Amino acid sequence: MLNDTIVAISTGLVEQAISIIRLSGEQAIEVVDKIFDKDLTKAKSHTITYGFIKDEDDIVDEVLVSVFRAPKSYTMEDIVEINCHGGIYITKRILSLCIANGARLARPGEFTQRAFLNGRIDMSQAEGINDLIKANNHNKASSAIHSLKGSVTRLIDPLCEDLLDIIANIEVNIDYPEYDDVEVLTNQKIRPKVVSFLARIDDIIHKAQNSIIIKNGINTVILGKPNVGKSSLLNAMLQEDKAIVTNVAGTTRDLVEGEVTLNDVTLNLIDTAGIRDTNDIVEKIGIEKSIEALNNAQLVILVCDDKLDDEDKRLLDMAKDKPCLIVYNKKDLHDVKDGINISAINNDIEELVDAINDMFKEEIIDNKMDTLNNERQIGLAISARKHMLDVLSAIDDNVELDLVSIDLNMAYEDLKEILGHATREDLLDALFSKFCLGK
Repeated sequence: MLNDTIVAISTGLVEQAISIIRLSGEQAIEVVDKIFDKDLTKAKSHTITYGFIKDEDDIVDEVLVSVFRAPKSYTMEDIVEINCHGGIYITKRILSLCIANGARLARPGEFTQRAFLNGRIDMSQAEGINDLIKANNHNKASSAIHSLKGSVTRLIDPLCEDLLDIIANIEVNIDYPEYDDVEVLTNQKIRPKVVSFLARIDDIIHKAQNSIIIKNGINTVILGKPNVGKSSLLNAMLQEDKAIVTNVAGTTRDLVEGEVTLNDVTLNLIDTAGIRDTNDIVEKIGIEKSIEALNNAQLVILVCDDKLDDEDKRLLDMAKDKPCLIVYNKKDLHDVKDGINISAINNDIEELVDAINDMFKEEIIDNKMDTLNNERQIGLAISARKHMLDVLSAIDDNVELDLVSIDLNMAYEDLKEILGHATREDLLDALFSKFCLGK
């Protein structure tokens, strides 16, 4: 499949100023040369040629054609990009001409898959490209850029090298015991190396899990008694009237959700129904949903009036296992006290914004460092950690080294799979199918 030439529309198929049709493969230049009124066969790499796309004698469009010769291209193959006018009809017609002259329609993500298979990028960088395309906030984009620059490789390669060194020494000891110049390994010599490895991978996993929370947004529940100002706070944070606000208790019957970025922290906000005893069937359903949202929360904002009463304390106890900020609302009506004071109805919430950013400042710092970037990578790191814990247990039980090396090899394979160096073909297809066409 790598020997054929693929083509796809790399921009959206909508009416727009410019569309880009991209080709990659051995025949990419030849295919476009057949439908272009200029000679592309002698075009130098990384040049742009002005001309017209033609269908025999019919001029189809006025275009700019970019040529990138292998191996200095995105896929490390010859790439041609046709920059045409962005009409849907024109774009599709040029695509059809490319296919008619020898190119094959690319699968989603196939350009990036070729970049991976040709060794230009590793799997973590490929995932970073997709993350960057889909990023909808600063933290996601920043994390994706780190991946593109090889941050995951910098984390994983030293661990792989250490494991490979241990595995190689064990195998030499077993297969060639007569070699005097090779260090004779014993369980006790390996143990400190395993302990050190576990400490390092624990730190990587911890930072990665924190980074995922920051990148994907913190699931935040606004909790409080009825009519305490929860919906006003949601509206103030989102800067829109998303939730209905009245002075009637029990107005919010269902969950109201929204996303907001506060400096470096993104919150997935959920305004809940006021939790109280009620005979209203609809309100009861809303309260049940509120309790479910609370169980899944990563941050709780408890909104109170001017002091904590028994009902507030009961709600606080319900959130005792969650990070929680107590917020005193309606500071325009009450004396300001120690703690976080806001006036949601007047959009005066600066103290709360500062408190949230301060609460997650360590995770924000971690998110700007080299880290694993998705659940697949973290899951493989956790799997490698489990194998190394088995190694440690086996060493303490004085198990023979050749048996210990089995788990060492499995941990090594897990780490290499993070970078895609031990990835099965079916997994590759599944991963790259999530990319958009033309990428």
